[in-house]
Amino acid sequence: MSGHTRLALCAAGAILASLTAMAAPPVELVIWHSYRGGEATAFEKVVAKYNAAKAASGVKITTLPVPYDALADKITAAVPRGKGPDMFIFAQDRLGGWVEAGKTIEPIDFYVDKATKDRFLGSTVEAMTYRGTLYALPFNYKVITMVYNKKLLTKVPKTTGELVTIAKSLTDASTGRFGVAYWYSNFYYHAILMNAFGGGAFDASAKPILNCEGNVKSLDLLLKWADKDKFLPAEPSTALVTALFNDGKAAIVFSGPWFLGEIAEGIDYGLAPLPTVDEAGGKPMRPWMTVEGVYITAGSKNKDAAYDFVKYVTDVEAAKIMALEGRQTPANKLVYDDPQVGNDPVLKVFRQQVETAIPMPNLAEMSMMWTPASSAMAAIVQKSATVKGALGQAQKEVVESVKLLRKVQ
Repeated sequence: MSGHTRLALCAAGAILASLTAMAAPPVELVIWHSYRGGEATAFEKVVAKYNAAKAASGVKITTLPVPYDALADKITAAVPRGKGPDMFIFAQDRLGGWVEAGKTIEPIDFYVDKATKDRFLGSTVEAMTYRGTLYALPFNYKVITMVYNKKLLTKVPKTTGELVTIAKSLTDASTGRFGVAYWYSNFYYHAILMNAFGGGAFDASAKPILNCEGNVKSLDLLLKWADKDKFLPAEPSTALVTALFNDGKAAIVFSGPWFLGEIAEGIDYGLAPLPTVDEAGGKPMRPWMTVEGVYITAGSKNKDAAYDFVKYVTDVEAAKIMALEGRQTPANKLVYDDPQVGNDPVLKVFRQQVETAIPMPNLAEMSMMWTPASSAMAAIVQKSATVKGALGQAQKEVVESVKLLRKVQ
C-alpha cells in the first residue's frame, strides 16, 4: 500500500469518525428526587462527578428536586402518560402498586449481573423485588434505632427487662420527665414490637394479618408500658418526642436518621441497637426498613444510559459521598469496609440495626393497610376500643379493600 493510499484511508477514517460524532446528539437524562440540605448537596456532587466522566460521550444527567409529599403522586400521574423523568428515587412502599398499574417502572433483571446484586445488603435487594422481579437498585435505607442522652443514661439497656427498670427510674411525671419517648401510637413505629412477636401486616402469601396473635401480644406489652409501668408520655407525636429529648426530659428515643437533624446543639447523644424483647422469648425488636431505590421509568427512551447511571450512583464511590457528606446510610454493603464509614459512630449503629430489620412490605395492598391500622392504633391507645376489637375491625376493613382491588383489576 502506497503512502498516498494510507494517507487517504486515514483521512477517510477521520472524516467518518467526525461524522459519527456529529451524528450522535447529546443525551440528557432527568432524575427526580426529594433530597434537601446535605443530602441534596451530596447527591449533586455525585451527579457532577458522573457528568464529568461522561462529558466526551455526550451523556448528561439533570436532577429535578420534587417535595417528598408530592413525589409519589407526581410519579403516579405523570410517568404512565410519558411525561415523567428517565429515573427517580423513592422508597419501596409504592413499588407493588406501580408494577400493577403498569407503564411506570422498568424491570431491570436484564441489566443486573450477580456481581452488581452482591454488592448490596440482601434485605435491600429484597425490598426492590416484586413477585420475583427486580425493579430498582437499592440506594439507601432507613431504620429506627435507639437514640439516648448520654448525660441521663449511664447504662444502655440491651433487653426490655433492663429497659423497663431503667426507664421507670428516670421517669417523673410530675416534672414531665420520661424514661422513653417515641411515637408509639403510630403503626410504623409500633412495628419494632409487632415484628418481634412475629406479627405484621401481611403473611408470606400477602394475606392481611392485622388481627394475628403476634400483633395482639405486641400491643398488650405496649399498653403495659404506658398504663402500668408509666414511663411513656401520653399522646405522643414527633413534635413532642423532639421537644422532650431537646429539653433533657427524655432519656431514650426510638427513631430513625431523620430525628438526628432535629437534635439541639449541645445535646450529647449516642446511638445503640434496639433491645431484645424478653416477652417475645428474647427476640430482637425488628424495625421496618424503608429502602430508597433508583428506578428507571418505563417510558424512558434511553434505558441503557439510564442504567449506567443507576449502577454508578449505587456503587462504592458514590455511596461514600452520600454516607459521609449526605449522612445517608447506603445500601451498598461494601462501603462499610471503608474505615471512615464503618467506624462512624452513627452509620455503624444503623448498619448493625439492619441485621434485625424487616423490609416494609412493597405490596400493592400496602396502601390499603395504613388508614385502618392507624385508626386501630389510635383507638387502642386512647382506650376507645380493646386490642382485639380494634385489630379485628382493621382486619375486616383491609380484607374488604383488598377484595375490591382484585375485583377491579
